[in-house]
Amino acid sequence: MRVRGERDKAFQLRILGYSYNEIRAKLGTPKSTLRTWFADIVLSDKANNRLKTRIREGSYKGLLKRSKMQTHLARQRATKFREEGEKRISKLSSDDLLIIGTTLYWAEGYKRLQRRFGRELTAHAISFLNSDPEAIRIFVKFLTDILQVPAQKIRLCMRLYPHINETEAKRYWLKITDLSADCFRKSTFLVTGASKGKRPFNRLPYGTMQVYVNDTNKFHYLLGLINGLINGVKKDL
Repeated sequence: MRVRGERDKAFQLRILGYSYNEIRAKLGTPKSTLRTWFADIVLSDKANNRLKTRIREGSYKGLLKRSKMQTHLARQRATKFREEGEKRISKLSSDDLLIIGTTLYWAEGYKRLQRRFGRELTAHAISFLNSDPEAIRIFVKFLTDILQVPAQKIRLCMRLYPHINETEAKRYWLKITDLSADCFRKSTFLVTGASKGKRPFNRLPYGTMQVYVNDTNKFHYLLGLINGLINGVKKDL
């Protein structure tokens, strides 16, 4: 009698469109038994629609679960490889800073010789522009430690968007560069897609920083460092 009562309940649930998993969860009946009981049952359109909806929802939940797991595993892999990379580079020597600073300027610094009326000018300045605070921090250290530029001769110019608070930005870059407030020159305000609402404001919350030094000799010396770096790489290839 217990089996018959259980079977009747199972049939009632099945004709309402309940899945095997749902019925097993409610009654504890094995799916193999349910398949035998329901071998010849014909479901109504309403019941079939409910089953299809459950399948779609189950598929979505399954995909979501797999996606979360894949994201979790991807983060674990990323953390693992970042830690391996970080361990490979620990304390930097002066030679390392020399190469890093030279490479930074090669990639992001102003290298074109100034000309006027077709003639090369005799005065040139080192000028490095970037929004990455760590790139700015390293380049300032390169100037002071490697090129032996006195800190008071380094000039800083913020390039800001209209929505950026100049006082907060200045406080931020002072902390990054560890230089005196006297090094700052008048900020430049830019009108771009960001200021017109076409780009998120938080992309560059403190704008970009221009670091420059009015020293023609050190400018040419830095270009020579870049040439030396290029030639050194060519020899190793």
